[in-house]
Amino acid sequence: MATQPPHRVLQPLVTPQHYAPPSVRELRAQAVQRLQSGLFGIAAIVLVVGLANIINDRARQADASARPQTSASSSNSAGASDPLADIGVVPSQQAESAPHAKPSTIAAPVPAGAPH
Repeated sequence: MATQPPHRVLQPLVTPQHYAPPSVRELRAQAVQRLQSGLFGIAAIVLVVGLANIINDRARQADASARPQTSASSSNSAGASDPLADIGVVPSQQAESAPHAKPSTIAAPVPAGAPH
């Protein structure tokens, strides 16, 4: 039998083959790789959201413990303060609620050429 060439399952290639279809093993390896990367991405998103939630809860707790408890009457007076009015960006509402001053008695300007 040494005189006979080995039996080939596939025919030899006559022309160059530009595309070799992936084997079943390669397709399975690609599917596993996609599944692993998808699961890793989901786990990373869950981790980031969980850490953000923990940080937010701790910030709320620290803010609540740092703020002293006040009575309702003092919170109403503190709530009436307008920070924009304090720095002069908008007119103060306290000025609107105050009674208006009397109009001044300054004479209107006299047009040129009019008798005095």
